Amino acid sequence: MKVFFTGRNLGLFAILFIVLVSSAQPQVKNNTSKTKLQLAEQMDKSIRTELLNCWYPRSVDSLYGGFLSSFTYDFHPTGPQDKMIVTQARHIWSTAIASGLYPSVTYYKDCARQGFSFLQNMMWDKANGGFFTLVDRKGHLIDNSEKTTYGNAFGIYALAAWFKASGDTNALDLARNCFLWLEKHCHDPVYKGYYQNLQLDGTPLKRTTATPSTSTVGYKDQNSSIHLLEAFTELYGIWPDPLLKERLKEMLLLIRDVITSDRGNLTLFLLPDWTPISFRDSTEAVILQHRYIDHVSFGHDVETAYLMLEASHALGLRNDTVTMKVAKRMVDHALRNGWDSKRGGFYDEGYYFKGKNDITIIRDSKNWWSQAEGLNTLLLMADYFPLDPMQYFEKFKQLWGYIQTYMIDHRYGDWYEEGLDTRPERKTALKGHIWKGTYHHLRSLSNCIKRLRNSE
Repeated sequence: MKVFFTGRNLGLFAILFIVLVSSAQPQVKNNTSKTKLQLAEQMDKSIRTELLNCWYPRSVDSLYGGFLSSFTYDFHPTGPQDKMIVTQARHIWSTAIASGLYPSVTYYKDCARQGFSFLQNMMWDKANGGFFTLVDRKGHLIDNSEKTTYGNAFGIYALAAWFKASGDTNALDLARNCFLWLEKHCHDPVYKGYYQNLQLDGTPLKRTTATPSTSTVGYKDQNSSIHLLEAFTELYGIWPDPLLKERLKEMLLLIRDVITSDRGNLTLFLLPDWTPISFRDSTEAVILQHRYIDHVSFGHDVETAYLMLEASHALGLRNDTVTMKVAKRMVDHALRNGWDSKRGGFYDEGYYFKGKNDITIIRDSKNWWSQAEGLNTLLLMADYFPLDPMQYFEKFKQLWGYIQTYMIDHRYGDWYEEGLDTRPERKTALKGHIWKGTYHHLRSLSNCIKRLRNSE
């Protein structure tokens, strides 16, 4: 049948089309709202039944205080249970946050309280100040060679969260003392930022001619920098000190304008004057030998995009288009170069080899924390840029599907250290150790739940 449009019936058709489209829009919106609420419920259930319930109160060390760190794939304690400042602090942060998310579960606050006591009494160096890096299960010093800015940053992060959850002024006092200790000992007044490797008294360690090329001692780095940014953001929320504000802004600008490349990836290690450390002009064998020092870390990039925006918000920087532009570029770079378009998920490492136009994936594993940070940041970008061609919300849903399929252990709980699609052997690897607790995925899922529910 042929249909001929006259001026009259063309106008009627246009009106009909507008009516149909208009009537369809509420349905589309309703479907999207329903999807978001369903996703929020899935994540909330996963937190309660596949994460927090596995770790707490099971990980509380009822003999010596603090938290046990090492668990088998089916959650049996294993090993000597040495205690690192990073792990202990992250468990305090997690349980303090959980006490606010689920106030009816009273033991979360008890877990955080005893964790704070161990941090205060056993891990804070009463002679020199600052937090020790590693102690044994009883709290006796093991690593007496150095402290790290990275570890102390997490100490601040945990203390601020516990103060917000409890109102314990002892935690706030210790957080302030730690910030001032870093300011006195390892802040660089000339080139700004902070040194990472410190002697026990806080003196920064320097590189010498005897320092191996594979060592990072004496360098500044992105990892301690972004987690100082994170810690200062958390502390500034409870202690709006002028010097703290100055350092928070300093770290934001250094990360955004100096450490992040024009392509949108972080430089991992740098000289004290912020000159990047690169092995790109070396042979491929030398590059791979130094891969820890020089590669593209897609997980850190998407994590930092979120941390920068969080810091900008805390500083009250309204309409901060510069930070938003850099953050978006970082996420887009990670999606274009480190995203598995077939299954979803961010690969661990890439490298721009000289003479090659495109990046090369040099490690195709997908660690748990990168997927967690990616989930949080993709949803954040989806809210800011809902119509962007990168389709952040669709990739967010794909990543959550990947996590449910390849990352979450639905039998024994928690997340595998790496996705089983590329590392199936991780199914029986340790669920917990001094570098793996609950902090990344708890923060990600709780942030996503809040955003999914509040966007409606």
